[in-house]
Amino acid sequence: MASATKNFKTTLDRIETFISKHLFTEVNLYGRLYPCKTSLPTLMHFDSNGRIPFKEAMEIGNFTPTKVGASFGPTWTTHWFKVRVDIPESWLGKEVHLRWRTECESMIWTSDGVPLQGLSGIERQSFIISNNATLEDLRQTFYIEMACNSIFGSGAKDNMISPPDHKKYFTLELADIACFDRQVYDLFMDFEVLYGIANHLPKATTRCYDALYVANEMINVLQRGDFSRESYSSAKELSSKFFSQNNGESQHTIIAVGNCHIDCAWLWPYEETVRKCARSWSSVVQLMERYPNFRFACSQAQQFMWVKENYPALYEKVKYFVAKGQFIPVGGTWVEMDGNLPGGESFIRQFLYGQRFFQQEFCKRCKEFWLPDTFGYSAQIPQIMRLCGLERFLSTKLSWNLVNSFPHDNFLWEGIDGSNVLVHFPPFKSYISRSTVKEIVTAVDNLADKGRVPCSMMLYGYGDGGGGPTENMLERIKRLNNVDGVPKIQHGTPDQLFSIIEEKHMNQLCKWSGELYLELHNGSYTTQSKMKFLNRQCEILLRDTELLHSVLLAACRDEDKKAYPELELERLWKIMLLNQFHDVLPGTSIEDVHREASFYYKEVIKGAAGLMDTAVRRLFGVPEGRGEEEELVLVNVLSWQRTELIRVPWYKDEISRRMWIEGVGKAMQNISNEAGGGTLVPVVVVPMGYQLLRGLSAVKAPVSLEQRKDGSFFLKNQFLEAIINPEGCVSSLILLECRKEAIASGYVGNKYVIYDDVPLFWDAWDVMDYHVETERSAIKEVVEPLKISEQGPLRASLTFRVKIGVNSEMKQKISIDAVHPYILFESTIHWEESHKLLKVEFPVNVLSPQATYEIQFGNLKRPTHSNTSWDWAKFEVCAHKWVDLSEYDWGVSILNKSKYGHSVRENKMYLSLLRSPKAPDAKADMGKHIITYALMPHSKTFQQAGVIQQAYQLNYPLHIFPTSHLAKPGASHYVTNAHRVLPLEMHESLSWFQVSDPAIIIETVKKAEDRDDCLVVRMYESFGGRVHVVLRSCLPIQKAVLCNALEDVVESSLQKVKWKGNNLELSFNPFQIISVLLYVEV
Repeated sequence: MASATKNFKTTLDRIETFISKHLFTEVNLYGRLYPCKTSLPTLMHFDSNGRIPFKEAMEIGNFTPTKVGASFGPTWTTHWFKVRVDIPESWLGKEVHLRWRTECESMIWTSDGVPLQGLSGIERQSFIISNNATLEDLRQTFYIEMACNSIFGSGAKDNMISPPDHKKYFTLELADIACFDRQVYDLFMDFEVLYGIANHLPKATTRCYDALYVANEMINVLQRGDFSRESYSSAKELSSKFFSQNNGESQHTIIAVGNCHIDCAWLWPYEETVRKCARSWSSVVQLMERYPNFRFACSQAQQFMWVKENYPALYEKVKYFVAKGQFIPVGGTWVEMDGNLPGGESFIRQFLYGQRFFQQEFCKRCKEFWLPDTFGYSAQIPQIMRLCGLERFLSTKLSWNLVNSFPHDNFLWEGIDGSNVLVHFPPFKSYISRSTVKEIVTAVDNLADKGRVPCSMMLYGYGDGGGGPTENMLERIKRLNNVDGVPKIQHGTPDQLFSIIEEKHMNQLCKWSGELYLELHNGSYTTQSKMKFLNRQCEILLRDTELLHSVLLAACRDEDKKAYPELELERLWKIMLLNQFHDVLPGTSIEDVHREASFYYKEVIKGAAGLMDTAVRRLFGVPEGRGEEEELVLVNVLSWQRTELIRVPWYKDEISRRMWIEGVGKAMQNISNEAGGGTLVPVVVVPMGYQLLRGLSAVKAPVSLEQRKDGSFFLKNQFLEAIINPEGCVSSLILLECRKEAIASGYVGNKYVIYDDVPLFWDAWDVMDYHVETERSAIKEVVEPLKISEQGPLRASLTFRVKIGVNSEMKQKISIDAVHPYILFESTIHWEESHKLLKVEFPVNVLSPQATYEIQFGNLKRPTHSNTSWDWAKFEVCAHKWVDLSEYDWGVSILNKSKYGHSVRENKMYLSLLRSPKAPDAKADMGKHIITYALMPHSKTFQQAGVIQQAYQLNYPLHIFPTSHLAKPGASHYVTNAHRVLPLEMHESLSWFQVSDPAIIIETVKKAEDRDDCLVVRMYESFGGRVHVVLRSCLPIQKAVLCNALEDVVESSLQKVKWKGNNLELSFNPFQIISVLLYVEV
């Protein structure tokens, strides 16, 4: 088989050349795959410009002749081709392919509109017309839909994440039919695998030499036999003998699962993803017809819905293979969302709507949470998973860590409440394997838990832009199934792997507690600030709208119960959930995507506002006999009593008149026309309920403001004393309760700092550790010096305007008021920078090794020091509405309205405000931004000081409804208490829900999904402790049972939970989420 003087390298190179797609194809094996070719007799073209359905293309298509070598475009346009196939009779009985090669994506259709297969321009460039051509196959017509974008959009060739080139054209390089020699292909794949074994097994083993010499002798056999059929058979005997030598029992087993991980939007818009799904899935089901062992995992209910709505014939095939167990829905979520930025209820709705879809469509729920490509994972995910019926999690992204290698492939992940889920990280560390020998060997070499679990998963198939598994990948797996010297690989399902671990290896697993922090892509907490702002607005507005409609449902007459806008709320939720996809909300998509996402967010805001208006009109309509007397209804959507300042419009004459009469001796303040006009008044509103504005609340101490001789300003309320220097920085902030100074000696707070922000590659994604070395003051010039803009007993404000960075400007308003224990900063920034990062800095007078950050349904502590590489790698982290730095009995918190990027290093607290990356969106974050944050010093713990409540109140303002905007006399009108429906005038205030302990926050009140007589109330413990509480409601509740987040009744609660009178007693563990089904009296 080999001469005594055989050289390993030259022999290996000989094999490589023999199957090369580029070298010596006129004489090697690759060049013999298509021995016969012929051109297409008819190739017609129609430029549809937009993305239109097949039926419309056929109706309006004006097809004209075109040819190979023609170019089509520009970017994002669509072109249709009519392809007539005439197979020569001499090809009868042969396998015939239609070949189509461009650098863009295409899909082939039957003449009656059934999608057949994607043509990706990468590895999938042919379609099997017939495996065994018959007379019926000789004359056929196909249609090909060309999308003028590559599988990764339309960025530059040398940088796929660069902004799209909107003027790109794509050349039709090949379009013909050809005979395919299946026998040659089988040998070709044998050679490829043998070459891989020879090249990638350790040279200390004999099996690499065995593979080398077998392949070498196969070449000799073929060449000596002049590539005759007999030589093909002889060569095949040699390879078959090699592949028949099996592994031992101890060899590691890889379970191969196909996937295509299609980003819902990224370097292409949402609409193109719809077609990517069709191209990829049609290719997958075609392979399933030929490879019955092939298994394919697919997540994201949204994508299933797209295919169902737009490609019904394809969807029926998908359903068929789901039933056969080959096409496997996984994940259980609406989309593969970001793992840090969405709110807690948004996480739950991802699972609620995702699992309901899979249950309704396929009669099964997903068993595994599937999130391979998200930029880190919140420490509250394990509890949310378990509440949604999932106890298994798969991801690959932590393999991207820049600093520390994650130490496990299989482990138990413990959330902040103590919940545990089983996690598997495929050791190849990617979801786009091609099932090559190198990848299989690498996967086993990479095993982090050697000796603990003898099996792992490999996800193979082209991904991100779709594509999925190919025939070559399946053929490699077939040959490598059980070959001596190589890890075993077999087709299987995620359920198989997780079941093996659960049944045999759970007691050998390590535990990881807390978040799964990705040491990369931390700039995504800040990029595309408007996406974050709109997302938080939508989350808040949907929550509040559901609350009001739920109260209306419980209070209204029986015949009106169907008034709950369930379908419309679900539609709005799903739009927002789509925008929480892990390249949209994080801000890492092209400009077209973020423009479209902004439109969707605004659609949610408009739709939810309309629904809220409907609920308000029905809840608070003026009863008959009241006339036109003005009233203001104040609605508090939070579950505790709160004190706020509200603006009463001047044009409400009756309100203003009564205010002045009742306000004698009480603090009031006029607001200038420039600031919106009206009267500023203090109010105290009951927990989660409404209150009529019929009187004024007194404040303990009015606000004072004075300018000092040095140009600084002194501000004071009942909580704080502050000094603002002429540059707008806080030079002193004293908490009056304990006379402690919040600002570190020698420093100032509210200091705007700017950094060079140039990552290694992932522009919109990454903030690098070295950015801190470039810190300097952001302020370049004072345009308008600090001055008093508002001064009164209830609120005092200062404003100034400065130039920041190179081309940007900021106007800031600094305020304190009579009712809030913080100093408020409201900035309007016109941002026009390039690769700069803007932060605001607060050096505080606190010493602590840990800071506390709000996450979904709780909070998380992170180090403020750099003792280890794991500590300093968290130089930029994610938090939601607040972050706190505390020592014993004292601390300082930063609250915010729409920011997520934070950093606390030693005693310096930073809030990241804006970035300016140039790829993949060259205009990212350019333009106007309104940014609101607050600094709150406190005594005792942040829990006892009410930091959590103040952060909620900053984000969830009171809803104020003047009666002139409500229903007129005689309209439908309901207000409730425990006795059902009562006239409005009997209640100046009413609390629909409240809890007895401030640690418990009511996060959600909604109608149950499948019952019109049930409300779901979802609460969580926010302090991190154990507490026994009472939930109270004035609504006509009949009984209560516990449920999970999917609203399945927790059977064990049927005897334990009792609704007595208006009360329900509950016990919470630290950060526990509890959902209760409340049955409304019928």
